[in-house]
Amino acid sequence: MAGTARHDREMAMQAKKNLSTCTDPLERLRLQCLSRGSAGIKGLGRVFKIMDDDNSRCLDFKEFLKGLNDYGVMIDKNEAQQLFSIFDKDGSGSIDFDEFLVTLRPPMSNARKEIIMQAFRKLDKSGDGVVTVEDLRGVYNAKYHPKYQNGEWTEDQVFRSFLDNFDSPYDKDGQVTKTEFLNYYSGVSASIDSDVYFVLMMKNAWKL
Repeated sequence: MAGTARHDREMAMQAKKNLSTCTDPLERLRLQCLSRGSAGIKGLGRVFKIMDDDNSRCLDFKEFLKGLNDYGVMIDKNEAQQLFSIFDKDGSGSIDFDEFLVTLRPPMSNARKEIIMQAFRKLDKSGDGVVTVEDLRGVYNAKYHPKYQNGEWTEDQVFRSFLDNFDSPYDKDGQVTKTEFLNYYSGVSASIDSDVYFVLMMKNAWKL
């Protein structure tokens, strides 16, 4: 997956560059997340999840603002208010954060979504909608990993580090859900212009 790291850097640089000229509040937030690499949007999702004390999967404006600040998003109250009203479609004063993340994800074509889901299904051997270290055995070959080859890591450590790519930086539980997988690849996808190239990259990476 070495290509992904390069895409990540390119995308982060591109996002930082675009930020300086961007005025649309939604696009600005998206770029601030993407400037942290592919896992940026997913990371913000986790911050909100941690804040959602009552498990309502909803955030009011105060929580929303606090979540953005905790994640280090540079935003003034006015812009946050504008953003909040974009997401609060029914004007109820609270937003559903799954919907929020879907809106925030860079748009992807169906071809891209389909190939991402194919990779997820291949990984999710137990079919329970969550990928774990157990699922990775036999799908992902740890033996080619340089740290495994030089004896620094065990196979399990390689698997875990691999899962951590998709997991959130603040709450690594060694499990990757379908949404986290999609959020991660929507970040990668943002750095690749061509559908054909993206599909090819996924096929090669996951031997689909």
